[in-house]
Amino acid sequence: MSTQNATVLDSLTDFADQYGLAFVMVASYFGSGSVYIASQAGVMHGYTLLWAVVGAALLGFMAQDMSARLGIHGESLMVFVREKLGRPLAVTIALFLSIGCVAWTVGLVAAVGAGVSFLLGGAVAWQPIAVATTIAAIAVGLLAYDTVENIMIGMMLSLLVVYVIVALPSSPAAGELAMGFVPTMDSFGALAVAAGLLGTTALWPNFFLESILVGQKGWTERSDLPAARRDLSVAYAVGGITTVAILIASAALLRPMGYTSLETFLTPGRALVEVLGTWAMVLFVGGVIAAAFNSIVPIMWTPAYIIPQAAGVDVEKGDRLFSLVFAGLTGIGVLSPVVSAALDLTVVDMVILFPTYNGIFALPVAAVLLFWAVNDRETMGEHRNGRRLNLVNAALVVLAIVLAVLSVRDFVGLITGGGF
Repeated sequence: MSTQNATVLDSLTDFADQYGLAFVMVASYFGSGSVYIASQAGVMHGYTLLWAVVGAALLGFMAQDMSARLGIHGESLMVFVREKLGRPLAVTIALFLSIGCVAWTVGLVAAVGAGVSFLLGGAVAWQPIAVATTIAAIAVGLLAYDTVENIMIGMMLSLLVVYVIVALPSSPAAGELAMGFVPTMDSFGALAVAAGLLGTTALWPNFFLESILVGQKGWTERSDLPAARRDLSVAYAVGGITTVAILIASAALLRPMGYTSLETFLTPGRALVEVLGTWAMVLFVGGVIAAAFNSIVPIMWTPAYIIPQAAGVDVEKGDRLFSLVFAGLTGIGVLSPVVSAALDLTVVDMVILFPTYNGIFALPVAAVLLFWAVNDRETMGEHRNGRRLNLVNAALVVLAIVLAVLSVRDFVGLITGGGF
């Protein structure tokens, strides 16, 4: 190996050592749901919800910061729940939350299947590809942690490049774009979509994972907290900018063309072709495939950790019990075609509605538990939340609950009415 190549490899290794964990967290939230919820937001509401993207990213960052502090100064979030509430209630909470993870996986494997089917020219339907995707996700998720972390870093940086390239030629109106970063009365007509943006960005599985995996990075002392925060800053900036780029492209290009909703999985790509050419559709669909697959693994690691922890069994990645729970629950993804047919939901419906389900039902529960944990004197001691952090944490809790209450009826109507 040449000296130059060795230097590049050393630089990449150093980058992964410093910033890898948060990229796993961001990869988990930035799936096909993020791509299509951001696209739907731009198509339906223009730039109106740009503030929600930024707000969700900031709240997600702050929640992850609290989760990291919990893991460094106290213990993992589910262990805290078990110690405070007892095993039966902790297991009930873990199982309830895990339903959301499985729902996410069902939508994500469908997105990969539909994207690959399109790139193959329809030669193979999305349903069998979704089954194969489930198997592939299990195989990747069982790899060594460092290997998965490096995959996530590469995928997220690639997605940033892809969607910024797609957004750059859109030429949005500067005034309207700037107003989109300020909440207005128009925002109240888009609360269900805002809940989806929050639910797919301030991702509740990460509240648990961050508190578990900080030890994987060797961050166990107070002096390690700045490194954890730099890690979160870089990764959430990548995720937030990518989401903003998608919303801007949809609002600037698709909405003026008369699109009011995403009628099919390929609507954004096909519309982009009319303006930017075939390359835009290939990049868009390829990005969806990468984002969807990227999310499955860390999301499904969560039940593999929290269910045993709730039952009083501390597991490590690679343990037999961890692997069995991960493979078993991820394997439910093979039923994605059945869910689609039974509920009369398209792929787009699933990749938007299932993250929304998590934003409405699971996020408030996880946010309350995190708020409790980082304020518990016995667990955190002198490192518990101060007044400023409590204001942020309280904002996350209140926003999650308010959005859930205000949007649950619309969500139920979409699920029972066959989607958008």
